[in-house]
Amino acid sequence: MTNKLKLLLRLFFSLLALPFFVLYWLLTLVFNRDNVFAGASQCLSLLPGQMGNYYRLAFYQFAMDSCGKDTVISFASLFSQQGTELSDGAYIGPQCNIGLCKIEANCLLGSGVHIMSGKGQHNFSDLNTALKDQGGVFNKVTIGEDSWIGNGALIMANIGKKCVVAAGAVVINDVPDFAIVAGNPAKIIKMRNE
Repeated sequence: MTNKLKLLLRLFFSLLALPFFVLYWLLTLVFNRDNVFAGASQCLSLLPGQMGNYYRLAFYQFAMDSCGKDTVISFASLFSQQGTELSDGAYIGPQCNIGLCKIEANCLLGSGVHIMSGKGQHNFSDLNTALKDQGGVFNKVTIGEDSWIGNGALIMANIGKKCVVAAGAVVINDVPDFAIVAGNPAKIIKMRNE
């Protein structure tokens, strides 16, 4: 019974989200897609409770490169890049800020996690050019399946599968599968498969 009810709720919220998606799509014909996507994300992030989760999920399944079922996108979590991918069973905690990334199946992100679009988003080598004008490169960061990212972690590099990232960790280098990392910059403190 529960699975049928969830299916009906998903269908209902997909129908509710369709007009918002059509407006989003029309705006992308005129404005930069990622800017429109970020604005839609800001608007949807304010919908409270379980109904907000269902509505956000329905919209992101239309708008993202991919967004799996049984994904939870909590209150006040923002996405800045349409190319983001969320796999089945991902959990995005409250007040997260998600850049260009791929979050694989069954990952858990605690509250206030920030996933940047790599560590090359901003150039700062030219002292004669304002920082805001120096540009940068966005890279898709991957969070491997069944990994857990603790509250307030900052992620700028890939995380392997079945990893644990401690709360407040700052990940600037790729993390291998099964690693537990902590600190600033994050370092391996233990391997889960040992």
